[in-house]
Amino acid sequence: MIILLQHEHPAIRTLLGRRSIRRFEGRPVPEDAVALILECACAAPSAANNRPWHFVVVDDRSKLDALAGVLPYGKALFQAPLAVVVCGDPTKSDMSRAYWEEDCSAAMENILVGAWALGIGSVWLGVHPVPGRSEAVRQILDIPGSVSVLGIAALGYPGEEKGPHAGVDPGVVHQNRW
Repeated sequence: MIILLQHEHPAIRTLLGRRSIRRFEGRPVPEDAVALILECACAAPSAANNRPWHFVVVDDRSKLDALAGVLPYGKALFQAPLAVVVCGDPTKSDMSRAYWEEDCSAAMENILVGAWALGIGSVWLGVHPVPGRSEAVRQILDIPGSVSVLGIAALGYPGEEKGPHAGVDPGVVHQNRW
C-alpha cells in the first residue's frame, strides 16, 4: 500500500520513470530548460557544501560529434542536440580533493532526473576514471588540466520509449547485516 501511494507522488514517478535514452529527436533543448537543468545540478548535495563542480554545456554539432568519436559508448552524442560535461575541481579544497567524484556524481544524477522531469531524455556517458578519456574530452573542450572530467550527460527529446523501473532486486537488500 505504501509503495502504491509513493508511486503516485510526482517525484517518485519521475525517479522511477527516468531511463537512459540513447536516441533523440532532432529538435533543440530550449535555453530556459537548460538553465533549469543546471540549477538542478547545482542543488545537489556536496561535502561541506564545497560544490567543486563545473559544467561545460555543449550544443555545437562539431564538438558533439568529436566527443562521440572519442567515447566508445558515446555514440548517442551523434544524435543528441545537447550535452553537459560534468567536471570537478579537486584543487578547490581538501574536501574537494577527497569528495569531488561523489559531489559531481550527485550533480550528474540531478541533471538526469531534472531533465526527465522536463520531458527531456538523457544518458550518462562515463569518462572518469578510464585512462585517455578525460584527456580526449579535455582537449576537445579546452578544459584546464587541473580540472577532472567525471562524465557527460547526452540530452535531448527522446526518440525512443522505455517503460519505468519496477521493483527491487531482493538479492541486493540486506537488513541490519549482510
